[in-house]
Amino acid sequence: MASKSKYTVPGMDEAAASRVADRLQDRLNALLDLSLTLKHVHWNVVGPNFIGVHQMLDPQVDAVRAMADAVAERIATLGFEPWGTPGYIAKHRSWDDYSIGRAGTLEHLAALDLAYNGLVADHRKAIEEFDDLDLVTQDLLIGQNEQLELFQWFVRAHLEDSSGQLRHAGANTEQEATQAAGGDASVNQ
Repeated sequence: MASKSKYTVPGMDEAAASRVADRLQDRLNALLDLSLTLKHVHWNVVGPNFIGVHQMLDPQVDAVRAMADAVAERIATLGFEPWGTPGYIAKHRSWDDYSIGRAGTLEHLAALDLAYNGLVADHRKAIEEFDDLDLVTQDLLIGQNEQLELFQWFVRAHLEDSSGQLRHAGANTEQEATQAAGGDASVNQ
């Protein structure tokens, strides 16, 4: 929960600013986590199409880091303190750590698609919440979600067959997704 601010932006009351800052902190946690996960996949992906996937991920890392920076600066603009330390993120996130170690391109991409599913869906929920609360913050997240959805499409394009079916359709966990994509990835400890 956001601490009491010393100020907020003109035209926004303290209670609304606090609600926005709290929700943005959750989005900041998710974006920082995704940037680290993307870099982890970048380092641990192997096999056919390695170089294409390896090179596809760095621009995503850079863009997601910029999104995190914009969210943190919005929290600060509202008069609150953004938190970006690893311990804070791990303590306050509502999802499990990415569990795939060294694995093939399709296995990582299937697991990464599930990570994008959660992040994009949660961004959309926040966008809806900000409809009556703060249109400036809503606009920020709309722009980010457009880019996140594009990145997810890049990932899914590797996993889609000619009929439009995803290899890992119906998978609920990273392990299920990697198995459906055709692999047996190592799990991080």
